[in-house]
Amino acid sequence: MTDFLECVVQNEQETAQLAAKLGPLLRPSDILSLSGTLGAGKTAFARALIRALIGQEIEVPSPTFNLLLLYDTPAGTVYHYDFYRLEDPEEVWELDIEQAYEDGITVMEWAEKLEDLAPDDVLKVDITIPSDAAEDTRVFRFSGSKNWIERLETLSL
Repeated sequence: MTDFLECVVQNEQETAQLAAKLGPLLRPSDILSLSGTLGAGKTAFARALIRALIGQEIEVPSPTFNLLLLYDTPAGTVYHYDFYRLEDPEEVWELDIEQAYEDGITVMEWAEKLEDLAPDDVLKVDITIPSDAAEDTRVFRFSGSKNWIERLETLSL
């Protein structure tokens, strides 16, 4: 897995713009893994991405308590997972994860909780809060396989 894109956003609106630019590049069987500390902006990014894929402002709650929320979009079904409350990685098999990997667009928060059950070919999005920047500033680092590198070359930031 190779880092190949870094983007600094100054606020949640710029986070939404970044997600909206990524949306058109996604297709069924794509898997995104969002990581970062609590409050880094994983859900804000996922929310903006789902809204961009649907093409309208809809309510997109955090799946923290449900673990999974589904959205029908023109690009395909989005499976939005939040594994923060996952107690055992094996629980993931009860959440239609194989179906998501096969024909959905999978967006996973806290994928590190899957341990060795996490998929290999993912677009990893690491979100950090710089200690020396304004309160809403976030750094997005994208990494993945050659497949992702080639696709994200067209992403204009």
